[in-house]
Amino acid sequence: MTHAPSLPVIDPDTLASYQAIHASTLTLDTHVDIPWPATPDPATQTARRVDYPKMLAGGLKGVVFIAYVPQGPLTPEAHDAAGARAEAMLRAIAATAGETPMRRRLCTTPDALEACAAEGTLAILLGVENGYAMGTDLSRLALWRSLGAIYVTVTHDGHNALSDAARPRADLGDAPTRHGGLSALGRDAIREMNRVGLIVDVSHVARSGMLQAAELSRTPVVATHACCRALRDHPRNLDDVQLDALRDVGGLIQITAMPSFLVNPDADGTARASVADMADHVDYAVRRIGIDHVGLSSDFDGGGGVQGWQDASTTGLLSAELLRRGYGARELALLWSGNFLRIWRTTLRLAG
Repeated sequence: MTHAPSLPVIDPDTLASYQAIHASTLTLDTHVDIPWPATPDPATQTARRVDYPKMLAGGLKGVVFIAYVPQGPLTPEAHDAAGARAEAMLRAIAATAGETPMRRRLCTTPDALEACAAEGTLAILLGVENGYAMGTDLSRLALWRSLGAIYVTVTHDGHNALSDAARPRADLGDAPTRHGGLSALGRDAIREMNRVGLIVDVSHVARSGMLQAAELSRTPVVATHACCRALRDHPRNLDDVQLDALRDVGGLIQITAMPSFLVNPDADGTARASVADMADHVDYAVRRIGIDHVGLSSDFDGGGGVQGWQDASTTGLLSAELLRRGYGARELALLWSGNFLRIWRTTLRLAG
């Protein structure tokens, strides 16, 4: 039978109260990709799932836009090209700040993000996805931080010089493992990320490397876009041991709107998910490791999007589903940004 997610009907008065809570919440989506190199102006209406008009329409106050670099050969030339791409993307995203037709500002600290939210200015944040862009040059991490990046995802799909990945790339010649988790360089990279104030993102990292990173990092690690393996057996999801490890180090899993991470595919091979499926994963993680270690993200424009939260303009429907399940204003604020802000502040406080 085809999985056909449906959204519950909420009476108008209750919906109005949910909308008021959503409007007062600092909503932060911690993982959104951008088209590259052809990137339409996000201050205009675009075909992207996230642009600034859609953020305004959906009450989404801040987004971590991603300088994503796909995995390639482990050669000096390829590493240099990957680094140049990541840095060009960071600069291009930062350059979308402006005053008209809506105010949007680059935020590189939690205080700046909170100030933007308080004054109604959209917040632009930056991240780098795939430590492949670092190559073997640790100094690139400090450069990325100076350009405004707040986190680095250690791998993407395919083993890189830092760590094994959760999904090896057979087309790149990957064996099931390359390093047995983190490499010696990867361990040095995590120490350097700690030093310069970059959050360690363990999304995409092999289970072995993720557990090693959680133990090694002086700051709590975050999976910025992942779901619970107990509910959906997918190599990108975190099992109970990994969830427990996040809790034990003060870390965070950001449940993400990727249908294939949330539900099993239907008979036609397509995964069809809704905000209710996202909330199921939130519920599971909260029961397992506590509300302080769970958050939300979309992975929009990188494959994310579920019924009820197809783009940034409908962000309030995810809040409504969580509120309908009994989460209050305080819990919603923790899920949307409070937990991430706590870890970000810890990361900056322990830098140096």
